[in-house]
Amino acid sequence: QVQLVESGGGSARPGESLRLSCTVSSGKIFGINYKGWYRQAPGKQRELVAEITSGGPTEYLDSVKGRFTISNDNAKNTLYLQMNSLRPDDTAVYYCRWRKYSFDGGFWGQGTQVTVSS
Repeated sequence: QVQLVESGGGSARPGESLRLSCTVSSGKIFGINYKGWYRQAPGKQRELVAEITSGGPTEYLDSVKGRFTISNDNAKNTLYLQMNSLRPDDTAVYYCRWRKYSFDGGFWGQGTQVTVSS
């Protein structure tokens, strides 16, 4: 059973930074072409924050462009999300999702809470 685990969440003040990490905690995954970060705020639908595609473009949610950076370390099999200039509306549970194909459900992490408040 493949499991992804996120880390790096926590509390931050507006303008501060956090870096999230996502790696495989158990099982083996091969042929992943899509690695992304999603978030879900209370009372809202889960939304795509950023996604990196093998041989393709990197996609960002408009509200995080210029502030967040997604990156992938294949050697460590770890996905990162560097979040700078955090805002209160970035508060959410952040999930990573890895997929082989664009049409499959993929593997999800359990989520990590990010809270931004003064």
